[in-house]
Amino acid sequence: MDKNNFPLVSIITINFNLTDVTCDLLDSLRKITYPNYEVIVVDNASKEDPTEILKEKYPEVITIRSEENLGFAGGNNLGIRSAKGKYLMMLNNDTVVEPDFLEPLVETMESNPKIGIVGSKVRFYHHPEIIQYAGSEPMTRFTATSNFFGTNHKDVGQYDELKLTPFASGAAMMTSRKVCEEVGLMANFFFLYYEELDWQERIRKAGYLIYYVPKSLVFHKESMSVGRESALQAYWKTRNRLLLIRRNFNTFDVFISFAYLTFISTPYRIIKYLFQLRFKSIKVHLIALGWHYYNLFNFKRIHQNNYL
Repeated sequence: MDKNNFPLVSIITINFNLTDVTCDLLDSLRKITYPNYEVIVVDNASKEDPTEILKEKYPEVITIRSEENLGFAGGNNLGIRSAKGKYLMMLNNDTVVEPDFLEPLVETMESNPKIGIVGSKVRFYHHPEIIQYAGSEPMTRFTATSNFFGTNHKDVGQYDELKLTPFASGAAMMTSRKVCEEVGLMANFFFLYYEELDWQERIRKAGYLIYYVPKSLVFHKESMSVGRESALQAYWKTRNRLLLIRRNFNTFDVFISFAYLTFISTPYRIIKYLFQLRFKSIKVHLIALGWHYYNLFNFKRIHQNNYL
């Protein structure tokens, strides 16, 4: 098989203090059947630099060490800027792939130049017959919420149709260099949560299509039961949820969202956190909402982007 007949795919993953988990992914990538790819691991300033370990165990892998934690968006952007591929595959480091997961994604991208992103079917690693992602519903514009199809359902082939979808799963999605050159990269200052949704909104607005590709299968180690979120999660989810809306929706949607988050969502969460004795989460939630009021008319900051 002449690999030059296949477009180069750059597979990018982010490591942060979970080198053993990343190694599991790299072990699975060694078994893939697609003949023309490179693997890039971006280490997001882990406490212990894994560069030497990764170079020794996986000499074929390109390892990039960032001296600061750039978050999901910044880490992937760093990897994209170093990538050589026509196509760019972003994989969470806590995933494991099927050997033939890449071919259906590339085939779909090659079939239509207006396809901007493709996403794999995702099942839970510890419950491999159970679906996590099989396409998604459109986003609710006032709350920036969207549900995945198939979540927690047993996979019996009911989601095996290639189809358009509003969003691919950030755990396993592919785009092209052409799209990145035209639309830009993920916005670094999201740091954590909603960055991939914002990016996909921008890509769709540029006229590109997003497809769910069920023949591509990835297993995700995320728990089926989401545990109690930390104060850190509470801050970034609250700030970035409204940030996504402000960057992508119209003035009326933004007004309604401000009203909803200020007068409905925030009081509800404060009461919830009080009952849970999570006083720090109350503080960071209010700080996150206050960030938007402080930057109410700072449109330059709200709409900043990153480019190749």
